[in-house]
Amino acid sequence: MTDSKKLSSEDLKRHRKRLLRMHFDSGVGHIGGNLSALDAMLVVFHEFLAPTDTFVLSKGHAAGALYVTLWGLGRLGDDDLKQFHGEDTLLPGHPPTIGIPDIRFATGSLGHGLSLAAGTALGLRFRGENSRVFCLTSDGEWQEGSTWEALIFATHHALTNVTILIDHNELQGFGTTSEVASMSRLWTHLESFDVDILVVDGHDPDALRDALSATPDRLRIIVMKTVKGHGVSFMENRMEWHYLPLNEVQYQTAIRDISSL
Repeated sequence: MTDSKKLSSEDLKRHRKRLLRMHFDSGVGHIGGNLSALDAMLVVFHEFLAPTDTFVLSKGHAAGALYVTLWGLGRLGDDDLKQFHGEDTLLPGHPPTIGIPDIRFATGSLGHGLSLAAGTALGLRFRGENSRVFCLTSDGEWQEGSTWEALIFATHHALTNVTILIDHNELQGFGTTSEVASMSRLWTHLESFDVDILVVDGHDPDALRDALSATPDRLRIIVMKTVKGHGVSFMENRMEWHYLPLNEVQYQTAIRDISSL
């Protein structure tokens, strides 16, 4: 854990509201999956990620949550967030290749992020650097063969400097993960690998802190049980909020819901 200030519940609410405002102002969807991943990103960046560490957002369509996390650290400003998803913007719908030092890789073709994270971790070992790599994946992308190939590679090379986080909200673009390609209880499939697995509430900062603070001697996988659209009554566990933007009435309702948490 770094020396950064521990996030409070009010800090989390402030970032959720800023995420909603950014998406509302830009008229852009993908809000549900951003809200399921935001809490984990905030805890990782604000409390654990050292300057020499690397964060890979494999779940690229949660770029909004990443931008708001960087905004909270002062690395992006309000003027930057106003350009989200616009023409010639620094902040496209998926993480960009250039322009933001905290973002090392363009991601969003699901299943590629873990390969990038594993390669980075092996490179750090070759260079003798004591740095870590955090990779946030979606549960849906564990239906991709490339993700499993990356896990085989990472465990074969015993990359203990990698932490894999899985946003396990059980919904993807065309339905539930069990309906599309059943991997129910994903962690039971992961247990066959030489890894340490922790299953936690992905919206409980203390549970996330405990999981991230652990010092395993194997590659660590944190399966985060999350809720798509977390904190917004009409979004929670609704597949359509993988896509839909907010109208004015929905935006005001969502802000009230977050305020009342």
